[in-house]
Amino acid sequence: MSDDKHRDIIDQDLVEDIDEEEMYEIIQENKQKIRDKEQTEKQKPKRPFPKWVFWLIAVFMLINIIAYIPNFFSLAAIDFVKTSAQLLVNDDVKEYKKSIALINIGDSKGTGFVYTEDGHILTNHHVVDKTGQILVYLPDDGPYSATVEERYPEIDLAVLKIEGENFPKLDLANQASFDQNEHIYFIGNPLSFSGIANEGEIIGWSDASLETEVMMLKAPVYRGNSGSPVINQSGKVIGVIYATRQSDEHGKVGLAIPIDAFHQYKE
Repeated sequence: MSDDKHRDIIDQDLVEDIDEEEMYEIIQENKQKIRDKEQTEKQKPKRPFPKWVFWLIAVFMLINIIAYIPNFFSLAAIDFVKTSAQLLVNDDVKEYKKSIALINIGDSKGTGFVYTEDGHILTNHHVVDKTGQILVYLPDDGPYSATVEERYPEIDLAVLKIEGENFPKLDLANQASFDQNEHIYFIGNPLSFSGIANEGEIIGWSDASLETEVMMLKAPVYRGNSGSPVINQSGKVIGVIYATRQSDEHGKVGLAIPIDAFHQYKE
């Protein structure tokens, strides 16, 4: 298979930004039109303002506002916030969320999760491979100052440590065993949100640019989900989300590092 089909897109941003230069030009053009119109109106005798013109302008402005909404707020975001609210009614998912960490380094944001009661957090190496103070927020506490204890760039994983005890934690599976199309949960901090629970299916195994095979997920994975735990029906973490890929067969899919790789490198 070609390299393009196997290309990993880490933290793909699905929110399109408005081009500031283009917006500035539009604003200046509109200002000039208004000035020209005002100058023309001054030279004309006053006439009653037709109501239909007022309503036409109002409709035009409404259409323009609606056209720009997708640039500020992804419609996909509405869907996953709704899904998260439904999933968090589940007591197990509510319990899983207590262990999810929001990781901040400067303007960068990612996800991790606590896997020991004394504050060890598993996340992606690319989430913490930056310069700056690492701050960790848990759902009920924070910020904590974190240090990087272990780095495994070959499999894009890293271990952080925060000071404390009796942290809520997720249990790691011994290996990433699964059935095809098996249902999974994952929780993370996508886009501008935090603690978002979602669900999907495991499609199967795939090659990657890492020193391990990875799991392909049919799941709504977005920028900020890097480091999210993949949780099976037994409540065990079987993988860590790190990227997305565009697949000819399945469309956009999530990619997750199997927990086996972490155990092997940690030994």
